[in-house]
Amino acid sequence: MTPSPAAASSRLWLVRHAAPLVAPGTCYGALDVPADAQTTRAAAERLSTALPPEARVAHSTLQRCELLAHDLQALRPDLTFTPDARLREMDFGRWEGQPWDAIGKSAIDIWVAGFSTHAPGGGESLAHMLHRVAAALQTAREWRNDQGTMDVVWITHAGVARCVAWLQERGESALPRSEDWPVAAPGWGEWEIRELA
Repeated sequence: MTPSPAAASSRLWLVRHAAPLVAPGTCYGALDVPADAQTTRAAAERLSTALPPEARVAHSTLQRCELLAHDLQALRPDLTFTPDARLREMDFGRWEGQPWDAIGKSAIDIWVAGFSTHAPGGGESLAHMLHRVAAALQTAREWRNDQGTMDVVWITHAGVARCVAWLQERGESALPRSEDWPVAAPGWGEWEIRELA
């Protein structure tokens, strides 16, 4: 089925921050680590030429996303930028900043067994994260409906992009098992474009 022209012209850009400055193998969901400044600027330059006029930008309040938002704003002062904590990565609680190897297989197995409802490290469950991302999607739809914004841009994280994929394909009422969870996400400083349904 071909989408109607109106539906096809309302798009959600899911932009992932540049590579974070953190040791490989570290758990850093809500850990506020910076991103590489040079690759962030390069990503902002590519994005600034790709975005249409009158797009509305929302960004995670973690500094690796804020840096990209600030660099983009310097290049595209015509766009409206809004910080949104709902676009943050998952909070892994006391796991944050630890090497994944140090967390322990048994703790990770418990999380995988209760993938949607268990809060890893005492942080945030995936069900909670899906709920906040769904609320942010509703805000994006309101921008489109109330203000005529055709393109909404989120400067965010891989986990949020996966939440959007799940919500658009399965809805908020379906809770995923680990084996059902989307793996694909934009690369560092890259983006994907989805219909804003």
